[in-house]
Amino acid sequence: MFRLRSRLPDVSDQLRFFRVLDRAHRPLAALWWFMLILQAFVAPGTAIAMGVLIAAVEAGDDLTVPLIAVGAIFFLALSAGPLAQTASQNLGSHTAGWMRRELTRISMAPVGIAHLEHPELKSDLTIAQDFDRGISGPPLYISMGFIGGGLGVMLGGIIAALLLFAFAWWAPFLLAGGWLGTQYMLRESGVWKDRLTDEVREAQRQADYTYRLAVDPPAAKELRLFGLSEWTLDRFAQRRRRLFDLQWQATRMRERPVVWSLLFTLGANLIFFWVLADRLASGVLELGEAVTFAAAAGMTAQLAFSNFQWALDGAAAPANAVLRLSTTMSKYGDLPRGSRNADGLPTSEIRFRDVTFTYPTGDLPVLEGFDLTIPAGSSLAIVGQNGAGKTTLAKLLCRFYDPDSGSIEVDGTDLRELDVESWRRRLAATFQDFVRFELPLRDNVAPLGASDDDVRAALVAAGGSDLAELDTILSKGYAGGTDLSGGQWQRVALARSICAVRLGAGVVLLDEPTAQLDVRGEAEIFDRLLEATRDVTTILVSHRFSTVRHADRICVIQDGRVEELGSHEELMAKRGRYFTMFDLQASRFGEPEEEGVAYELLT
Repeated sequence: MFRLRSRLPDVSDQLRFFRVLDRAHRPLAALWWFMLILQAFVAPGTAIAMGVLIAAVEAGDDLTVPLIAVGAIFFLALSAGPLAQTASQNLGSHTAGWMRRELTRISMAPVGIAHLEHPELKSDLTIAQDFDRGISGPPLYISMGFIGGGLGVMLGGIIAALLLFAFAWWAPFLLAGGWLGTQYMLRESGVWKDRLTDEVREAQRQADYTYRLAVDPPAAKELRLFGLSEWTLDRFAQRRRRLFDLQWQATRMRERPVVWSLLFTLGANLIFFWVLADRLASGVLELGEAVTFAAAAGMTAQLAFSNFQWALDGAAAPANAVLRLSTTMSKYGDLPRGSRNADGLPTSEIRFRDVTFTYPTGDLPVLEGFDLTIPAGSSLAIVGQNGAGKTTLAKLLCRFYDPDSGSIEVDGTDLRELDVESWRRRLAATFQDFVRFELPLRDNVAPLGASDDDVRAALVAAGGSDLAELDTILSKGYAGGTDLSGGQWQRVALARSICAVRLGAGVVLLDEPTAQLDVRGEAEIFDRLLEATRDVTTILVSHRFSTVRHADRICVIQDGRVEELGSHEELMAKRGRYFTMFDLQASRFGEPEEEGVAYELLT
């Protein structure tokens, strides 16, 4: 006994997909439906026209009108297909464009970023992002052709079946029921939904990841250096084999009742044509009528062969994922936007007051009862072990997230009360995973625009005055473009923050901004940064003590709390955790007895 549930398509998802077509391009969707219906009438129209022509021949009537009708039907049959295919491809492209635009819009709309990192949205995000890459099915411009063609054939079969009411009331039910039953029992698309389960999608993601690992440039060096070429090929083969095995299991249809399907449809057609032949022989039907009904009966078989569910399910899945994300993303990522103007802030201090925060993917708080005051116009370095909460502080200050409890106050005002856009205009940040725009150098330093003088001054302050001309695109994928090293890119990212300060930012966040520079280069850059940002509040997250020792104060974070706070000299005198961390790093530059040399190198 086959499973009923696995055979039935999700009609609500399919209906929502058709509504998406209208939202993507209403005139083109209307044309697509028109062409689909036009195609549907071609087959039954042919049956009627042929019956009329034969009747006219038999009666010896003038054949002009019947022949014109037959010619018109044949012309329509020849032209409707290509026109419908063109409409399908264009509508598919417009729908894909709408889905990309909508996903872009809903991804960027929330104030925070939790919606891009939340595990509950991972599956929908993956489906929505990969829909047009051929991973879970053909691209939409191809799928729409299958969907339109299949729907047209199915509607043609229904219209042909309706013609049989003129023969006998029972004929449409007998023949349509037989062919629909055959499709229901035999069609592969009936289990297409089983080919798009979470397990199958996970296998698809893993196979696609391994494929990208092999063909994308970033991993190329290490794969070869560590002898991972065969490992990558084997892993790809295993993941693809797993994917194919899952899909094959879903399409084997071991319980397929082939014999019963054949007997049922054969019996239905034998009954119909036996009665048809009997009525023709007894003179109840004219030859032209018999030809029309016989043709209509044959065309009813299209109901069994309008196999488009696989394409419809594959297209509906990403469309519905985008529709679901349009509501769930705002739920997870949006934050109160505030209303108070942040211009000129901070003038006094930034204070973390008893802040506790846990990431959506975490079980334990990253920060717990965290208290820290940062005087306006000062520089603060934050150090601590990985996972201590250093980067989290920067994310909270940027209002990518809000604390679970406690508050972050700017001159005594809760950060949540400040207009988020107004506050972010006061911020300049360089994160370790900073964005690299495939744009001219000028636009990488000042994406929203700045004078060339400000851009050049920022590049000089970041030690990147000779990287490239301002109009040079920072990617070799473009004519006249160039590639930068990791360290050079970091100077560009730092220049972006410095330029923002020149344009009015009052708080600078630097999260491991010089990780790809050597010790001396980092110390030099940070000195330049302090000079360029001496009138603003600067917060630096770094593991290198050659850099942090230059800050006005240093904050040591441990287990989500402030463990030590003070200047470099004060913390060294305490001989606590900071002293231990500094001493351990210094020892990397020389033997213990050469401690003075090591410290000098760190200076």
